[in-house]
Amino acid sequence: MKYRILLTVVVVSWLLASSLGLAAEAQSGAGEIKIGIVAPLTGSMSTTGTDMWQAAELAAEEINAKGGVNVNGVPMQIKLVQGDDGSSGETGVKAVTKLITEDKVDILVGGFSSGITKADSVVAAEHKVPFVITGASSPDITRRTDIDTTYFFHFIPTTSDYSESILLFVDAIIKPKIDERFNFPENRPLRVGVLYQDSAYGIGVYEGVKRVIAEYNLSMEIVAAEKFKMSETDYRTTLTVIKAANPDIIFPAAVLNEQALIVPQGRRDVGLNTIYLSVICNDDTDYYTGVERWGEYSIQDSIFGPYSVPAGPIYSAVTNFKQNYERKWHDSPSMMGATTYEGVYIAAEAIKNAGTLDKDKIRDALDELEMPQDIFAMKGGVIAFSSDYRESKFEPYLQQLIWNDSVGATRPKIVWPASVKETDFVLPEWYEPGSAPAPTGSTTPTPKAPGFGAVVALAGLLAVAYLVWRKEK
Repeated sequence: MKYRILLTVVVVSWLLASSLGLAAEAQSGAGEIKIGIVAPLTGSMSTTGTDMWQAAELAAEEINAKGGVNVNGVPMQIKLVQGDDGSSGETGVKAVTKLITEDKVDILVGGFSSGITKADSVVAAEHKVPFVITGASSPDITRRTDIDTTYFFHFIPTTSDYSESILLFVDAIIKPKIDERFNFPENRPLRVGVLYQDSAYGIGVYEGVKRVIAEYNLSMEIVAAEKFKMSETDYRTTLTVIKAANPDIIFPAAVLNEQALIVPQGRRDVGLNTIYLSVICNDDTDYYTGVERWGEYSIQDSIFGPYSVPAGPIYSAVTNFKQNYERKWHDSPSMMGATTYEGVYIAAEAIKNAGTLDKDKIRDALDELEMPQDIFAMKGGVIAFSSDYRESKFEPYLQQLIWNDSVGATRPKIVWPASVKETDFVLPEWYEPGSAPAPTGSTTPTPKAPGFGAVVALAGLLAVAYLVWRKEK
């Protein structure tokens, strides 16, 4: 009997000591969850990278304040580790290598540029470290076949998905408006001009445009597709070439600093008075200011933005996130910051579900993840990853830019889908369609006063006539 009591005391003491030891380990830092945040904290993309890091810090702070992550009964605090890719592929590879081999992170979150992430994710694949990608949108990241991509999870719409919501909106709302105003037959294909960045990102968007048109059998035709080099600043020659093809709409596959120049140069300098489309990564305060008044009535695709919040189940969560971010950082979060914020929560949930820091089991937990949507509207209301390429599926919304005199800049208004619409889409009076047969019953347009070029040409002809007359005389 005494031996049984003694044995029981020993076992209980051992269990208690083990439990206290694990708890002490967690509190001392040995039991921390290390999350490597891969972002361009320096270099040309540092504004976005800083936002990603700040949003990640907010997420970690919130999780830790609630007791951290329960890992098989042990509360663990999150520790973030910076991985600055320096806005370049070479630096990105070094940063991810350091995070994995020196900092010994348990999981990676982030990755902005598709080209850089395609390079540095190879290191994650080689070391079998789970990577929740929250910025790089090229589907090549998770769909490539030359490395093991089963540790990569895409929490950002891919460029293949970018075009879907925009073109379905164009087909359902914009095309009928154009057909009605100009008396075009319904079977007249909408003429699409594409201007795309010569990169994995830009090519991915362009391929997505072609895929969506074919897959949904949309009455559209691509009449021009022109490339430009990343970070160009003068697009007027390329836009002039596109204008000659007489497009009905322009679809630039560009990032913020490019798109903010393309729209004014197209309308102001080239006279391409059409509807310009913009992909989700441009829903940013700098874009609405940058396009000036020339951006009015253009279309912005979005899953998260600084101004509009779609009505419905995510409204409160989005509003709270924005308020908390602004309170902490005295600035507004961007979409990339928001996806990275959510990426930290996804990493924490997967580790909790795995009940361990074993990387293979974390990978398996991400495969099986089903989290309620939070600050993004998701397909089916759930954050999950597809079984084929481990991609999340979002529910985007479309906005139209409207000039706001009180702030001296454009502001977005949600125009689609109907469930969250704030106002109707407007086809502006100055809009000019592509080439087509003259509308039935149309009147001859009033001739415009000759411009400077016409005056110069006329003066030249008069000068030649005068010289000929003098010679004959």
